[in-house]
Amino acid sequence: MKILVLGSGVIGTASAYYLAKAGHEVTVIDRQPGAALETSFANAGELSYGYASPWAGPGIPQKAIKWLLMTDGPLVLRPKLDPRMWIWGLQLLANCTERAYATNKGRMVRLAEYSREMMIALRAETGIAYDGREQGTLQLFREQKQLDHIGGDVEVLKQYGVPYEVLDPAGCVAAEPGLKTARVGFVGGLRLPNDDTGDCQMFTVRLGELCAKMGVTFHYNTRIDRLATEGDRITGVATDKGVMTADAYVVALGSYSPHMVRDLGLTVPIYPIKGYSLTVPITNAEVAPISTVMDETYKVATTRLGDRIRVGGTAEIAGYDTTLHPSRRGPLDRSLRDLFPEAGDASKASFWCGLRPMTPDGTPVLGKAKYGNLFLNTGHGTLGWTMAAGSGKVLADLVSGKPADIDTSDLDLSRY
Repeated sequence: MKILVLGSGVIGTASAYYLAKAGHEVTVIDRQPGAALETSFANAGELSYGYASPWAGPGIPQKAIKWLLMTDGPLVLRPKLDPRMWIWGLQLLANCTERAYATNKGRMVRLAEYSREMMIALRAETGIAYDGREQGTLQLFREQKQLDHIGGDVEVLKQYGVPYEVLDPAGCVAAEPGLKTARVGFVGGLRLPNDDTGDCQMFTVRLGELCAKMGVTFHYNTRIDRLATEGDRITGVATDKGVMTADAYVVALGSYSPHMVRDLGLTVPIYPIKGYSLTVPITNAEVAPISTVMDETYKVATTRLGDRIRVGGTAEIAGYDTTLHPSRRGPLDRSLRDLFPEAGDASKASFWCGLRPMTPDGTPVLGKAKYGNLFLNTGHGTLGWTMAAGSGKVLADLVSGKPADIDTSDLDLSRY
């Protein structure tokens, strides 16, 4: 079949790769001049398969109030007269129950663990390089109450057979020797040895190059205006360069996916949550992170990417505003300074922000929509890089009319 993929971030490019591998004729369209130039450009660098968790959970409303009041806190709310912001917020609150959290985390870990398997196979098949490391990730707790509340997460890890280690402070330093220079105390950590790290933008660009060798066509600098329909089928994509047609269509536009399908009568509950990152040159590799350390207090991830450190985090609810607010460097600078103070030169850091496409239950929207030839692969939030390979393979199987390797019955739009 001829397939049109809308979006060339890591999700769209992974979809194109697996569709081409399945034998389809694939074209990718994107408004940017190249691959992975928006949300996939400078994320935290984690492939956090075992750490996959929804934001909505028991106690989150109380924590959110605390975070909003913190200096350099991980959450910022910039209220807007946008009904979608408030509807999405209420939907998020509705998922802050123990039952919903267990259901949502189970879905996410299922897809994330499958994605880990697909990523291992992809690396073996292609030899793709992206400053990757396969040395696990460490969730670091500064306070005992943080460590005391990991029971629910551990139960889901056990359920899905995900290896984990609960570490004391000495164990954390053994896993990440650079923490011996930390200027703050910590009580322990949860280590996930099967998690990976890597440069998402580098991966996406190189995967796109592999796609091109497989015959995938990329149309960059192309504005996507709307989807045309006839009856219960999509008949084409109107762009500033004319109408493009195919047998099936994949929407992988991240935070902008709801805009593309709204006129079709589809409501996709995705809202953009802005995240920020610093990319810092390493000055002392011996005390730099080995892999990823997630600072649970500030919700900031510090990741080793070759000769750089990527510090990513914070959540700013501000609609589609992509203003790079200098004040939001605070949590990132603080976390790096607290945990790895001698590792890099923050004065030479590059500062970036991007919009994470968040669903209220944390799980992406993956599957067929109500139109027979329309598929969605979007809403991965902070886990697009983590879930890209698995989501791309599932998407390709569904488009091809094959049963996916995992249960997808609760991943598509019908769950809402």
